[in-house]
Order: sequence, then structure tokens, then C-alpha cells
Amino acid sequence: MNNGCNKWSKINQLHLVLSATLFLIFCLSFGGTASAATLPEIQQRGYVNIAVKDNLRPLGFRDSKGDLQGLEIDLAKRLAGDLLGKIDAVKLQPVANSDRLSVVLENKVDLTIARVTATESRSRIVSFSVPYYFDGAAIVTKDTAINQLKDLEKRKIAVLNNSSTISYVKYFIPSAELIGVNSYIQGREQIESNTADAFAADTSVLSGWVQEDSQYRLLPTKLSAEPLSVVTPKGLQYDELRRKVNEAIARYTVTGWLKERAQFWGLS
Repeated sequence: MNNGCNKWSKINQLHLVLSATLFLIFCLSFGGTASAATLPEIQQRGYVNIAVKDNLRPLGFRDSKGDLQGLEIDLAKRLAGDLLGKIDAVKLQPVANSDRLSVVLENKVDLTIARVTATESRSRIVSFSVPYYFDGAAIVTKDTAINQLKDLEKRKIAVLNNSSTISYVKYFIPSAELIGVNSYIQGREQIESNTADAFAADTSVLSGWVQEDSQYRLLPTKLSAEPLSVVTPKGLQYDELRRKVNEAIARYTVTGWLKERAQFWGLS
């Protein structure tokens, strides 16, 4: 009986040692890379890494020369100026939509400014700054007979499948016929082929359409308002960085700089 107990005791001890070893390996492998740079570390480094969009006019896109432009690019450079004293002390890293949060979590960038809506579920893994712009759902059309929401009653409106925009359109225009699409490209195709009379989606993206093609018009009424915020890492060690970012954005709002830049880029 004692031999059996000793045998199980040794097995349990072996399991504990093995578990502790695996945990140590995990910490050494991932623990060092999972910690983003603090403000003093960024200042010592001399530049801030910021993830941005490069294909989303007018928030972040490449101009004819290949240079990054847009409201969020302006904001990234202005923040670099406040954090480090010069607007060119920034490395802009183009990022896919699916990676906007993970690049912060994996220490690939210090901040993300890439049309990220602050939501409760996202705030469980990252922190958000105060909003720098309120985006939301809007409707774009090429039909000159459509000037307000009521003109779309019993008309066909393309919407992105599974998007929150669907519920807004149903609320404001319950008699409209909705056509589901899987992308902005498909939404545009629906209008170009006259299969749909209008397309409902994010104001910021549709504003880019209007800038690129004067035949498109945004209806004046927004269907919703969604705060776009800077993504920052969680943790007490990043409090100073978050505070500096929040103070800067609040100052840009009060002084009217953000409003001026938004209007410059054709955003309401």
C-alpha cells in the first residue's frame, strides 16, 4: 500500500516539475514579447510605432506618389510631435483590418490608429483613447432623385451582410428592400449595375467614394454614431502613455484642430 502511495506521489511530483518547466518556457518565449513599449521606452528609442490604414480614403491611404495621407495619418504625426517633440518621429505601419488589435497585443506597434471603433468587447483586451472622430452609418447614392431618407421608401438599398447597419436602415427606412453584399466592392457594383438604388455603410469609407467620383452623393442624415479611438495597450505601466494620448486628443478637439482636419479630408 505504501509502495503504491509512493509511486503516485512521485508521479504527481513529476507532473508538477513538468508543469513548472513548461510554464517557465512559455514565459521566456512569450512574456518578453507580449509587453508593449512604455512612454519612457518610446522616448528613449526616439520614435513611436503606429499601425495605420493605407487603403481607406480619407482616413489613411496612399496618394499618387505613394505617400501616406489622411486624417488618421495627420493624427499619428501630431501625436508623435506631442510625445517626442517632432512630427517625423513616427514609423507608420500599414495594417490589415484583422490585425489592428493584435499588432498592439503582440508588441509590433505602440499604438493603432486605423478606424477602430471602441467597443465593450474590444476594451477587455486593449485600451482606447477618447474619440478623435465619430464615424457611423450613412447612405450613398448616384440617383439624383434621392435626396433624403424618405426618398428611399420602397427602394433597394445594398448593405454589408451581418453588419450593424442593417438594423439602422430597418429602423429609419422600414419599407426599403435590403440587398446583402459581402464587401464594399460588391456594394458599389450593385449601384453601378442599377441593381440597388443606394448603399448603406460607414460614413468615412463612403466619403472616399464621393471624393473619387462626383456622381456619388452622401445623404445628409447619419444613421448612427460610432466613436473611433486610438488603440493603446492595457496595464498600469502604460498609464502615462494613455494619459498623454488622451490629453493630446482632448486638446486637438478643444482647439478645433481635429474638426479642421476632418473637414479638410472631406469628413463631416
